[in-house]
Amino acid sequence: MTLDIPSELRERVEAIAVRSNLTASQVIADALEHGHSLEWQERFLAKVEEGLAAADSGDFASPEEIRAVADKYRSS
Repeated sequence: MTLDIPSELRERVEAIAVRSNLTASQVIADALEHGHSLEWQERFLAKVEEGLAAADSGDFASPEEIRAVADKYRSS
């Protein structure tokens, strides 16, 4: 199938594909199958990248904080 889409849209799809290690077809399929708009996918990737950067810089939960969350949801 061939789609004719504006260059701005094509560039956004390609940028999302690069950032998420997917093909442009997979990005479009995700949008169609799951209702994930390009804007949603861009925001999602920005949050993931933000979290990875925080983790890389050591700005992450301490072992005690992780244990507290795990204990909160552990069945008694």
